[in-house]
Amino acid sequence: MAAVRPSRRRGRQASWWRAKTWVRRHVLHSDGFALLTLSACAAASGALFISNRSWFPLTTLALVVLAGGFLLTVRSLLILDVVVAAVIGLEMVRATDPKVSPGAVLVVAVTATIVHTLARSRGRLGVQGTRGDSMLVDLRDRLTAQGEMPAMPVGWQAEYVLRSAGGASFSGDFLVATRSDDGNQLEVALVDVSGKGVDAGTRALLLSGAFGGLLGSVPHEDFLPATNRYLLRQQWEEGFATVAHVMIDLESGEYVVSVAGHPPAVQFSAGSGRWRMSEASEGPLLGVFPDAKFVSERGRLDRGDALLLFTDGLIEKPGQDISVGIDKLLGEAERLVTKGFRHGARKLIDRVAAAVNDDRAVVLVWRD
Repeated sequence: MAAVRPSRRRGRQASWWRAKTWVRRHVLHSDGFALLTLSACAAASGALFISNRSWFPLTTLALVVLAGGFLLTVRSLLILDVVVAAVIGLEMVRATDPKVSPGAVLVVAVTATIVHTLARSRGRLGVQGTRGDSMLVDLRDRLTAQGEMPAMPVGWQAEYVLRSAGGASFSGDFLVATRSDDGNQLEVALVDVSGKGVDAGTRALLLSGAFGGLLGSVPHEDFLPATNRYLLRQQWEEGFATVAHVMIDLESGEYVVSVAGHPPAVQFSAGSGRWRMSEASEGPLLGVFPDAKFVSERGRLDRGDALLLFTDGLIEKPGQDISVGIDKLLGEAERLVTKGFRHGARKLIDRVAAAVNDDRAVVLVWRD
């Protein structure tokens, strides 16, 4: 019998753990339990107010409604609103001192209206309470992590800096980058989705996953045609994008740059001491023409050379010719030559377009 007791004890512990888990998942974290708890709080608030306790104001019900906006689905929030309205009606009939003031009723009504509007917006995601916000935060963090430059081998450096319009968390500009399995090739795509800020952020979230899956999975010469076909299949009303795509051989320094409706790449040659605009410029937008042909250019990065990619938000300003923005960018890039390229991407954004209300992104790759 002594050998059986530990097994029975473990069995009781396992049963208790399963019951505890079921209660936590289906009761404590359920929508019905939250509705029941908040309804009880509303009833308790009404009872305390009716009992002539002037230190317990009617506006406490606004806090109950506010909590419901965080915890309840839209349907349950409607039920809670009915309960709160019933409590207020009962208080108006039963309370003698203090009286129910119109201002307090207005505060509760306005709070309920605002909370219900926000809850309906979250309800479109089909998730409860603030989980929709958590999903967006997770997507934003994944987009940020995916846009990081991979670790570079000895002798190479790379930087990427993004500034969204108005300081928003989401941006229409994003980067996807990867190194080959043997580590000898770096492939980078700097993308600018139509629109800016939060408006373009949803499309950027979708495209970053698709473009990131294609990058390194198809031959570099097929990347732009493949992304163009993908965008065309989406059939978005405002579905175009621009891309600067570069593949660099990290052993020889040779590279291939291709663009789709994007500003050209800029290369610094240590031999001549000059910055040169790539001849592979403009080209057709992604997601517009089914049979689009994309221009590419080959080059080489020797020691001391650098390659600069950027989005049009860095050089475009309303009412100003784009050539003025390009000249300013090249002028600031000249200053990097004497002081070194480290932190150069951040310096270019701060000096060229620090306060522009548009998404801006800069990629700088250089060879020591």
